[in-house]
Amino acid sequence: MSSTASNRYWLLKAEPDSRIVKGKDVKFSVDDFEHVRISPWEGVRNYEARNLMKEMKEGDQALFYHSNCKNPGIAAFAQVAKEAYPDYTAWDPSHPYYDPKSDEKNPRWFMVDLAFKSKAPHFVPLSLLRKIADAPASQVPDEVSYLGEEGAKAIKGMDLVTRGRLSVQRVEENAWLAITQLAEKGGWEESNLKPTKKGKEKKPAGDAAPVKSKKSAKRKTKDEASDDEGEGEGAGSEPEAQPIESRSGVSASTKRQKREGAGKEPTACSAHGKLDAEPESATLHTARNGKLLAAIAKISSG
Repeated sequence: MSSTASNRYWLLKAEPDSRIVKGKDVKFSVDDFEHVRISPWEGVRNYEARNLMKEMKEGDQALFYHSNCKNPGIAAFAQVAKEAYPDYTAWDPSHPYYDPKSDEKNPRWFMVDLAFKSKAPHFVPLSLLRKIADAPASQVPDEVSYLGEEGAKAIKGMDLVTRGRLSVQRVEENAWLAITQLAEKGGWEESNLKPTKKGKEKKPAGDAAPVKSKKSAKRKTKDEASDDEGEGEGAGSEPEAQPIESRSGVSASTKRQKREGAGKEPTACSAHGKLDAEPESATLHTARNGKLLAAIAKISSG
């Protein structure tokens, strides 16, 4: 069952524990809310959350949620007292959530006023909602069996357990009714609400072999790739190194023999500038030797 235009529900989060931002405490617990009775919901700096607040209408019902604490969960019920209007704290440089790109003429952020209605008779912890959500589709935890399959299904579909972090969320009517039942009836106080955590701890153990195998395969692939790269580098560098080594520590006749095929070497090793001049020097050297030999032959015949 979806929320209708005349009967809509929301969940809004606040931090019950002290946290200092820019020298100011952003704490706002259910006790603080009960004390002030009506509060502007300032400081929202997420576009999706802002847009959801702009959809809110006066009289819409809301769940007040303790967030960013050791025991997060639904602590109270509230109601929208004023529809969205510009969040003036965004253009206050001293405010923890100041945004220099927002100003009175061009407001970027909006807020609503939320009125406190009542504390939840039983605080509804997130751990309970996750336990319900993690249970098989046809099973409802014994301690909250009064929810029935439909109520459990509504909990499973809540953004709170499927998305989590968004500070303002829609709540469907069937989920609202299920949360109301939980808050009124309780029944889980003596239960172990950590099966999900244990389950998550067990999963890696069960998956340990495949994960290890995958890592081993990755390491093997990486090692093989490194070996291939090493072989490639060695094969590629060897032709470049060989001509350099052949130009030193060899006889003149060996030099002349290699220079006969030297025309290809400068191309193969063109990165080495010294090799580019080598063929010209070899040609001149050979020409001079030829002239000398011809002169000696002429003197000998004479």
